[in-house]
This record gives sequence, structure tokens and C-alpha cells, in this order.
Amino acid sequence: MRKLTVVENLTLDGVMETPEKWSSPYQSSDIAELNKEGMTESDAVLVGRVTYQAFAAFWPHLKNDQTGIVDKLNKTTKYVVSTTMKKSDWQNTEFINDNVVETIAKIKQQPGKDIVVLGSGVLLKTLMDADLVDEYQFFVFPIVLGSGKRLFKEGVDTTGLKLTDTKVFKGGAVLLTYQPARDAKPPTTGATHE
Repeated sequence: MRKLTVVENLTLDGVMETPEKWSSPYQSSDIAELNKEGMTESDAVLVGRVTYQAFAAFWPHLKNDQTGIVDKLNKTTKYVVSTTMKKSDWQNTEFINDNVVETIAKIKQQPGKDIVVLGSGVLLKTLMDADLVDEYQFFVFPIVLGSGKRLFKEGVDTTGLKLTDTKVFKGGAVLLTYQPARDAKPPTTGATHE
């Protein structure tokens, strides 16, 4: 079975929105190298419509890529969950317009490498609710924005995660890798103070 890995860029206060506007000062060569390695371990990207449209407006048009990431992303199969989009000029794009959970579960059963979910907060909730996520990779950047779209919105079900790895990068960002703690019981909500 293919592993489905969620990769998110986050601020310290959990904002995921428009990381290109706030993460640049903390990017470093070791993050770039890790991203390149991650691309070789996967052969599919799964995104929602909003994330896809932002990517499609940028990545296919980027020239003089020295990292190899652009070429790899262009060649990678891109699964797009959308109720409205049905076609795209970006090569290797396939749309999932209905039966989202069932279709993604079937894709996970197909032969291949890992599937990576990028951005796509609404899609992530669907994947979490269906217990389809195998791993979370949170790149946490040392900045507090105070506002913006958060990855985990108020009202999300209590979810236990198990920390499996941490990495600290030259620019001050940290990568926290988690797996779902499917057998973990949520903590009690009461707190005592002395």
C-alpha cells in the first residue's frame, strides 16, 4: 500500500495560508535538499482546487530550475480534488470530482511510491476524517502572524499524533514528523491548578 504523507508549512501560531509570503527569510539549503529528497520518494501529489490553481499558475512556467524540483513536479501525477474543475493544461493532471474518499483509498492501493498532500486544508480534513493519512510532516517556521487561515480550525475532532522524527534547519525552521496515534486516547479536558 502506498503511504499518504501530508506536508505543510506552518507558522508558530498554526497559519498555513500563503507561505510564500512569510517563509522565505527562513528557507535554507538544507530545507531545499530535504524537499528534493522527498520528491524522489513520491510519484504523486494530491491537492485541492485552490492549491492546484496556485501551483499551476507558477510551477509549469518556472525556468532555469537548478534543483530539479520543477522538472520532477511537472512529470509527477497530480491528483486534484475539485467539484468544478475537470481539465487542465498542466501535464499529468487527473481530477477527482466525486467519491473522493473511495477514489483516494483506491489510489493508495495501486502500485507506486508515496502520495504527498501539499497545502489543501479543506481536503486534509476530509482525509483525516476518513483515516487516510499515514504521516504528517509539519515545517514550522519561527514567525507568528496573529491571523490567517489555520491548518486545524476550531471544531476539528480531537486527534492524537505520535512524534516520529524532528529536524532543525539552519534558518530556524523545524520539521516535526508525526504518525496518527490511532490507538491513543484523547487527553481529558479538565486541568488542575495549585
